[in-house]
Amino acid sequence: MEDHKDELILILAGYQKEMETFLQTNPGLRSRFPIHINFPDYNKDELLLIAEQLCVKRQYQLTSQAKLALLTLLNSPENSTDDNFGNARTIRNIIEKAIRRQAVRLISKQATTREELMAIEPHDLMGVSK
Repeated sequence: MEDHKDELILILAGYQKEMETFLQTNPGLRSRFPIHINFPDYNKDELLLIAEQLCVKRQYQLTSQAKLALLTLLNSPENSTDDNFGNARTIRNIIEKAIRRQAVRLISKQATTREELMAIEPHDLMGVSK
């Protein structure tokens, strides 16, 4: 690596605490990675926007009640103590589970409208069955 240091860019990414532990495992590591960039967690409004974008990308839409339910979920005390909660991966996982729950919810219906197929409802996000 030293022989080609002007031709190589290596990016390490991870949670701040875990990256700090990693850099401390070998005294020479920190000097090899002199630039550190810390990105703050997304706030609740940004996470909601990410959720909406993920839905649109998959041709789904959060109903207005589902948006409120998602904000409630994001504000729950258990999530505020989780160091890894404020990130887009968590939102992606919530949306993917909601899409699966929505499919299970709709499968039992005799007829389904286009709007129903596209709508993510609060119980899809929370896992509460109708």
